[in-house]
Amino acid sequence: MNITIICVGKIKEKYLKSAIDEYTKRLSRYCKLNVVELGDEKTPDNASEKEEILIKEKEGESILKSIKDNMFVIALELKGDMISSVELSNYMRDLGIRGDSNIAFVIGGSLGLSKAVLERANYKLCFSKMTFPHQLFRVMLLEQVYRGFRIISGEPYHK
Repeated sequence: MNITIICVGKIKEKYLKSAIDEYTKRLSRYCKLNVVELGDEKTPDNASEKEEILIKEKEGESILKSIKDNMFVIALELKGDMISSVELSNYMRDLGIRGDSNIAFVIGGSLGLSKAVLERANYKLCFSKMTFPHQLFRVMLLEQVYRGFRIISGEPYHK
């Protein structure tokens, strides 16, 4: 299975880079992982709604250029479905069984995802109603993908 993480924003913090490197190493047993980091647009203080939409659209254009036609796209979106770790692992397993073995998870910038990206998505997933920094969220996503592969493989995992 091929897993691509498309994310807006660069990771600067060493502790987050270290965690990402660890999960990348662990995932190498289960899949081919590709992380695509895209630049984020600067959001001015007190940006208007129109300015925020334009920023999301510009970031969205970069995201859409990174998505290949054969990818099953899972957008990380507050209005998406909230599922358990086991349900995510079953979902990933079922995608592989039906031939969707190129999965792209998309993490937007601080303002979220553009309408065009959400329309391209095959599935919308919400981890929580809470707000997380998108840099930290990348680590959380990698951990859940790793956990999913361990569940699929029948290996122990922390419940």
